[in-house]
Amino acid sequence: MSASAAPRRKLLIIGGGFAAVSLLRKIDLRRYEATVVSKRNHFLFTPLLPSTTVGTVEFRSIIEPIRRVRPQARFVQASAKRVEVDARRVFCREDDSGVEFEVAYDLLVLAVGALSSTLGVPGVREHALFLKELTDARRIRERIIACLERAAVPGASLDEQRRLLHFAVVGGGPTGVEFAAELYDLLVENVPRAYPQLQGLVKITLFEALPTLLSSFDATLSDYTVGAFRRRGIELRLQSFVTEVGDGWLKLRTGETIAASTIVWSSGVSATPLVGQLPFEKDRAGRLIVDPHLRLKSRSEIYALGDCAAVESASIPMTAQAAMQQGKYLARALNDLARGRSPSAFKFKNLGMLAYVGDQRALADIPKAGIHWRGLLAYLFWRSAYLTRLVSFKNKTLVLFDWLKTAVFGRDLSRF
Repeated sequence: MSASAAPRRKLLIIGGGFAAVSLLRKIDLRRYEATVVSKRNHFLFTPLLPSTTVGTVEFRSIIEPIRRVRPQARFVQASAKRVEVDARRVFCREDDSGVEFEVAYDLLVLAVGALSSTLGVPGVREHALFLKELTDARRIRERIIACLERAAVPGASLDEQRRLLHFAVVGGGPTGVEFAAELYDLLVENVPRAYPQLQGLVKITLFEALPTLLSSFDATLSDYTVGAFRRRGIELRLQSFVTEVGDGWLKLRTGETIAASTIVWSSGVSATPLVGQLPFEKDRAGRLIVDPHLRLKSRSEIYALGDCAAVESASIPMTAQAAMQQGKYLARALNDLARGRSPSAFKFKNLGMLAYVGDQRALADIPKAGIHWRGLLAYLFWRSAYLTRLVSFKNKTLVLFDWLKTAVFGRDLSRF
C-alpha cells in the first residue's frame, strides 16, 4: 500500500515552542494527520526575547504564526487541560470564549515547555516581572519607559528619581545576563540624548545566588562577564539570596531591603499544570521521564520533549538547541516507524552556548571545537548564528533590518 493510500495516524502535538515546531516542520504529513494545540498561535524565538524589551529588535520580528509553518497541518489555539490516557483524548479549552472540547489521538507529543518559577519566594508573582513570553517583554518595555518619563517630571525628588531608575534583575543565567546587557545598552546609548537630566541616576543591579554569573559557561567566560559588568557600573550582588519581593522593593537573606521600581525575575523554572497533573514518573524538577526514544516509559504512544521532559540516564540542558534537536529527531523517528523501520535512540549534540553581554560584546562557548570566544568576534558570531536559526526568511529579514535601524537611529522610546 502506498503512503498516500495508507490510513494516516492521528498525531496530536501539545505546545508551540522549539520542540513542537521542529517536529511539525519535518513530520511526513502523508503518513500522519497532525494537529497542534497551543495557547499562543505563534512560535516565539526566545533567544532574542531580551532584545525586544528595549527595542533593539521589535516584537513581531521574532514570532512566526504556527499556521504558516505547515499550512497542511491543523492548528487550534487553546489550552490543553487534561489528558485521558486510556481513551486517548485531550480535553482543551479556548481561553477567550471558555469553550471546551476534546481532541482524539493515536500518538501524543507533549512539548509544553516550562513556566517561570518563583522558587517559593513571597511576592514574586505579584510584584516582579518575568521574561518568558512576548507579553512579558512588552510589559517590561512599557515599565522602563514609564519609569524614565516619571523620573523626568519637574519637581521629582532625588530619592524618587533614584528609586524609579533602579532596575533590579534576579538571576545570573543567560536570560538575566542578556536582559541586563540590553538594558545597559539602552540606558548608555539613549538616555544621555533623550533624558540628559537623568544622567548618573540610572542604576542596574543583578542578584545571583551563586558565586558567579553564567555558571554553565566556561569559567574564563564567566569571569569575563563579571569583570565587564563591573567595569560598566552594573552592580553585581553575587551569593545574594532574595527572600521576599514587595511593591518597589526586595529583601535579601541578610535582612537588607533594597528599593527598586522594576524587578525582573529570571531565576528557576517549574512544570506546567498539565504536566504536574499527569500520573507518570517525573524527576525532582517535575519533568516527565522518558526513555532514549523520548517515549514515556509506561505509555509508548505518548512522547515528551523539550523543557517538560528528562531523558533517562542522560543529562540534557533545558535549551532551545536541545528542544530543536529532539523535535527533529522525533519527526525522523516517527517517519521511520511509519515506513516499518526501527529508529535509533536520541543523541544530544552539544553545539555550544552563546550569550550577549552588552556593548557589542558576546560569549561563544563551544567546548567540542575548543572555542571559548569573547568580545567583538563572539558578538558577530552570536548575531550570525541567531540570524540563521530564525524560522522564516521573513523573520531573518525583519531582525536584520531591526539591527541596522537600531545602529543608525537608536532605540525607539515612544510610549503608547
